Amino acid sequence: MSVSRRIARPLLASMFISGGLDAIQSPESKVKSAEAVTEPLMAKFPALPQDTATLVKLNGFVQVSAGGLLAIGKFRRLAAWALVASVVPTTYAGHRFWEEIDEDARAQQRVHFLKNLGLLGGLILAATDTEGAPSLGWRAHRRADQLTVALGSGRATTSSRIHRSSAAVSEAGQRARRQTQKAAENAVSAGQHATQHAGRVTRRARRQASVAAHDAGRRAVRANNSVTDAARSGMSLATPYVRQVGESAHEAARTAQPYLAARVEKAGELLAKATDHLPG
Repeated sequence: MSVSRRIARPLLASMFISGGLDAIQSPESKVKSAEAVTEPLMAKFPALPQDTATLVKLNGFVQVSAGGLLAIGKFRRLAAWALVASVVPTTYAGHRFWEEIDEDARAQQRVHFLKNLGLLGGLILAATDTEGAPSLGWRAHRRADQLTVALGSGRATTSSRIHRSSAAVSEAGQRARRQTQKAAENAVSAGQHATQHAGRVTRRARRQASVAAHDAGRRAVRANNSVTDAARSGMSLATPYVRQVGESAHEAARTAQPYLAARVEKAGELLAKATDHLPG
């Protein structure tokens, strides 16, 4: 902070600290003149205290606190704007020279009015003083330029990225088409190989089935011939035995015929005797 600022700020703040202390200690002397400002404010903002003396004290507190901060250089710009907001209604309410009838009183109020305007100008300078640092307007303009440059760079970067992405997508699409075409060719080749292999397997199976059927036919013929030969052999072997059995049976029948006749005759005699002995 420069020496001039160290001196000027306390001098500028002294008037507001003095006036603020007076408003806090004796607000009644200012109530009548302040009503021209406080009554419209109370009507427009119901949340404000509905007492002019209280509003005068609040204004005094603002002047003392903001003046003290401005004097010591703490939050100086914010304190200066707070004093600007305080001095405007104070000047309008306390120095209404246009309403004075007496010329001396009007001249005196005019002097106070213009004095407050001078203080207001000093406060505006204090509020906008950056002590050599870039102002808010300059910083805002610089930030806007930086943002414009950043946006331009971002657009260029985005365009480059989009171009690279498009190229990558196109290359990926071509690679995918090549891979798809190769896969289709492989599938066709595999299908042809599978068809040829199936044809070979089918022909081999047909030949094997034909050979197996031919072998089965020949085996069946041989089995039929074997059965026929076995039947003929069995008949030729069994014929003498059958003839011999027949002759033996005939001989046995001739031999048994007299014995059977005797037995039949004896049975008839026994039956006749039994009939005689039956009661008459």
